[in-house]
Amino acid sequence: MTTVIDGTAVAQDIRTQLTDAIGELEAEGVTPTLATVLMSDDPAAETYVSMKQDDCEEVGIETRDPEIDAEDTAEDLYTLIDDLNEDPDVNGILVQLPLPEHVDKQSVIEQIAPEKDVDGFHPENVGRLVGGNARFKPCTPHGIQKLLEAEDIDPEGKHAVIVGRSNIVGKPMANLFIQRDAGGNATTTICHSRTQNLEAHVRDADILVAAAGVPEFIDGSMIGEDAVVIDVGVNSVERDGEEMLVGDVEYESAKEQAAAITPVPGGVGPMTRAMLLYNTVKAAGLQHDIDVTLP
Repeated sequence: MTTVIDGTAVAQDIRTQLTDAIGELEAEGVTPTLATVLMSDDPAAETYVSMKQDDCEEVGIETRDPEIDAEDTAEDLYTLIDDLNEDPDVNGILVQLPLPEHVDKQSVIEQIAPEKDVDGFHPENVGRLVGGNARFKPCTPHGIQKLLEAEDIDPEGKHAVIVGRSNIVGKPMANLFIQRDAGGNATTTICHSRTQNLEAHVRDADILVAAAGVPEFIDGSMIGEDAVVIDVGVNSVERDGEEMLVGDVEYESAKEQAAAITPVPGGVGPMTRAMLLYNTVKAAGLQHDIDVTLP
């Protein structure tokens, strides 16, 4: 029988444990604080920021919510980030995407102080991840590791196949899987839009991470028996005149083949949000030299 991996439940357990960790920090006079910077008129971006602030409030993380007009200059945004970098009471900085076209995303990432880069995208943090000494693991790949751990699925010795090579999911996921560490030691393949014989690679996976950004790109016929399927995709499609969310995996057919599978929604998404809280708490501990107990 296929196990449906409940990301909502695992994320809630992590948030509960983070509440205890925040109590350890507060006993030392430190309240972790996350700044969520919004430079967008996109309603979805505003919703995402509001959700992250609600998550913080639930566990006891304080928030700052500076907003900057989408018509302002990149230099205005850099100045705001510099102010947050220099504020000792701010432990983590997250700049919500998308950004206006006149603002270079990579330049913004590099403007954030590495020790406050709770997304884990600054080049220094990427380098530490690749070198096996991560300061902050990017939230979605780390959340996937935690999901596998919660289900007692050990990647060691298994063939992990990742479909997608983004800087946010595909590349860091591959780096985590190949690390000589807990949650790693897998033989890892990255597939992408130029991969030949994609179906053969996917069918050979013991653990499949689908992060291509294409609705229901992978169906059950492509999945090997007893594979673990982690679906990162969140795609809005219209069915019978109604909008609905689907993953990069065609869920019903994949569920017939897989040993375990994440649903969309309710799988990876809640874990990404939980690991942002995790990184913020970790950042506060590191900045104040407090050895806090993390989940």
